Amino acid sequence: MKYPPKHHQDNDINHMIEVIKTYPLATLISVKNNTPLITHLPLIYNETGKLIGHIDIYNPQAELMKDDNDITIIFSGPQCYISPSIYASRQLPTWNYIKVHLKGKVKAIESKEALKQSLITMTEFLEAPDHKYVLEPDNRAMNGYLEYINMFEITIDSWEGKFKLSQDKNLKDTEFARAELIRANQASVEAFLEKCFKI
Repeated sequence: MKYPPKHHQDNDINHMIEVIKTYPLATLISVKNNTPLITHLPLIYNETGKLIGHIDIYNPQAELMKDDNDITIIFSGPQCYISPSIYASRQLPTWNYIKVHLKGKVKAIESKEALKQSLITMTEFLEAPDHKYVLEPDNRAMNGYLEYINMFEITIDSWEGKFKLSQDKNLKDTEFARAELIRANQASVEAFLEKCFKI
């Protein structure tokens, strides 16, 4: 049996771009001396088809975010346990999820003006659609931190979409699984926050 199953793979780049735009917090993985370095950062997919990000200069991974070094990126969409109880037919328990795996080369962007504009652009994207906060070019706090932030861009070499959404079930059960994915994500976030962050 071929792995991963073909019906759980989505090679439509537009679908993967939607995941990136909707869930921009990425897991970045670099390797130094056979040891993986992992950082979680928001990345913006721009009009040139590259990923743009910013990293603290004191992050150990920062030294690898240049010189066309290899990097692996993972974007995570919604996920949840699927109980057989939600199906109309007899099934086994499973876990549904959406992931996008990318590989690419990373290059440093040295210009502080480009960094500044990139921070403003990222804020505009993340504030959409209401734009209740605008990061102004003369923001003193931002300008004071520019020396402590490195900007980088990633050229994507390979794309892999993992959309495990009960596609191998009949249409009715697939629809039940989709509804459960929506319900479970809303419910689990609320329950988790209530349990861990009581005020």
